[in-house]
Amino acid sequence: MRPLQITLVVIGVFQLVLGVLFVAAPTFAASMFDLTPAAPDWANWLFAMMGARFGGFAYGMFLAARDPRRHVGWIDAMIGIQLVDWVATIGALIAGSVTLGQVTTASFMPVVFIAALVWFHPRRRAAAAVPSA
Repeated sequence: MRPLQITLVVIGVFQLVLGVLFVAAPTFAASMFDLTPAAPDWANWLFAMMGARFGGFAYGMFLAARDPRRHVGWIDAMIGIQLVDWVATIGALIAGSVTLGQVTTASFMPVVFIAALVWFHPRRRAAAAVPSA
């Protein structure tokens, strides 16, 4: 379980940092990602709601890290979120809406997170440990 727990904590830290950033300093976050021209003022409302969800999933990852077998639902949900994040990022890159410099780690970290979560997933590990008859 140790590699899965480390993976969950790392993902939790990513989520927490982004959550705090988007809730506490949405305008700074937008400029940090070079999202110009500046978004309308209402975008800060969306950033705050997005940041709250990042924070909620940070909590879920830290909770799952303590007992992955008990909190498989959080792991499964994060796999789904990372898949949507990656598809949206690649779609935006292809459309030319964002540049690789703007999306930075979002272009590859979801794939790394998905691979680690699937590889170390408690159900997959349990199935692999069952001796065949």
